[in-house]
Parts: sequence; C-alpha cells; structure tokens
Amino acid sequence: MTSDRGPGRYKVACVQFAPVIGDLDGNLATIATKVRAAHAAGASLVVLPELAPSGYVFESDEELAALAGPVPEGKAAAFLVALAMELGIHLVSGIAEAANGRVYNAALLAGPGGFIGGYRKLHLWDRETLFFAPGDLGLPVYDTPLGKIGIAVCYDGWFPETFRTLADAGAEIVCVPTNWVPMPSQDPDTEAMANTLHKAAAHSNGLYIACADRVGVERGQPFIGQSLILGPNGWPLAGPAHRSEPETLIAEVDIGAIERVRQINAHNHVHADRRRDVYR
Repeated sequence: MTSDRGPGRYKVACVQFAPVIGDLDGNLATIATKVRAAHAAGASLVVLPELAPSGYVFESDEELAALAGPVPEGKAAAFLVALAMELGIHLVSGIAEAANGRVYNAALLAGPGGFIGGYRKLHLWDRETLFFAPGDLGLPVYDTPLGKIGIAVCYDGWFPETFRTLADAGAEIVCVPTNWVPMPSQDPDTEAMANTLHKAAAHSNGLYIACADRVGVERGQPFIGQSLILGPNGWPLAGPAHRSEPETLIAEVDIGAIERVRQINAHNHVHADRRRDVYR
C-alpha cells in the first residue's frame, strides 16, 4: 500500500458504551451518534468496542448467525464504512464477520475512501471458542494517511507476541476493540490488569495503543470499562475511563515522535537492542 502521510499529529477517540445484545439497529444508531460527537470534537481516528454492533454474550449459533455478516458488504460493516466515508475519518470497530461458512470475532478498518481492511481475533476467550473460528488473517498492518495502523482484539493483548509482531511489521498505532471482563483474583478496586498489560506493550514496543472497552452487564456478564489511550512511552494520554459508565476518550498522537521515544537514550533503542541472535 502507498501512504500519503500528513504531519503526524491528530486526535484519536475511544468510544466506550454498552451495546445491547441482539439490537443491531439500535447499536448502530448509538454508534453513529457517538462517532459523530467524537468527530465534532476533532477526532480523525475513532475506535469502537469489540462486537460493538451486535453485543457479546451469545446463547446459540443461530443467534450469532443472525447478527453476523460479511465484511465489508454486510449490514453492520456497510453502515460503519459509510459512516467513516461521510465524516472523512478513519474508524476501527469490532464486528461479527461471516465468511466461508464460519463466523469470526473480527474488526474492520475504514477510512474516507471506504473499506481498508480487516482483522480476525487470534486468541479466543472463554465461551467465544464455542461460537467463533480462530482468526486466520495473521496480524496485518495497514499503511494509511494517519500512519501504520495495526489491530488487536481483547484477549490478544495478553500475548506480548501480538504487539511485538505488529511493531516489527511497522505498526505505529494499534487499535484494540475490547470487551474486558473482571480477572479472577483481582481486587475490583484496583486498575484493570488489561491496562497494565497494554501500558507495558506500548512502552516495550514504542507504540501508541488505543483500547476501546465496553461497559454494562449482559446476560449476567459484567464488563469493566477503563478504556485507555497510551503513548509510545507507555504512559496514558487519556483514561482510564469510567468503570461502569459510557465515556469517550480523546487524545492527540504524534506519529513523528515515535522514533524519538524508541531511542531511550544515547545507547539504547527498544527495537535495535533486541538480541535476535538469542531469541527463538
């Protein structure tokens, strides 16, 4: 892909809300309202939660099949692509993708010119394994006017290889649609383990990371909010967001600053210092 890179400074928004299971039309209407508001606040890149159009806690394959669709031709995907084109922004959203007789917990990237590309979640969490096929598209990085964008979904963030692979492929910002749930044994009053993992990934790879979580309780499953936008040094630029209420985070990124941040001092660079002769 070719790039028509701008100056590298722009605003990223992470939209945290509570999708309603099965209410495709209602969720898309909510998404449109919140994305328009983020755009009005100056966001050029907007990230939505995992499975934002459909909800998450499915009871049957039949229920999921009725809410899934092809990407980018399906109802939800086409709506999201059209919204990005109308507003002239880049948009990343989780989505249930139907393809080749399977359903994937997926994400799409759209821009002012239309659909750019997709991603299928590699690491499935808990009951997702009952309904979704494992991702088979690898970890693509898309070269856009906003920089090189990678995508991960929720549990993918528990694996350091996810972000290292994306960074090695040139990613500058990774968008993470997610539905974080409480971790076993964690004090609910402490910051989410997910935030710790993504701070470490941003720091050790020199990446911007934008995590858009959901809130609410769906069929007995609580979600923990705390969406987060991180700089390439690992420190938060916005968030963590509220634990139980909808909230949109907005932060400015500077893609041109990444290389300076990766050069920690005169002698150390977070990529160049890797001992590839030792690692297997």
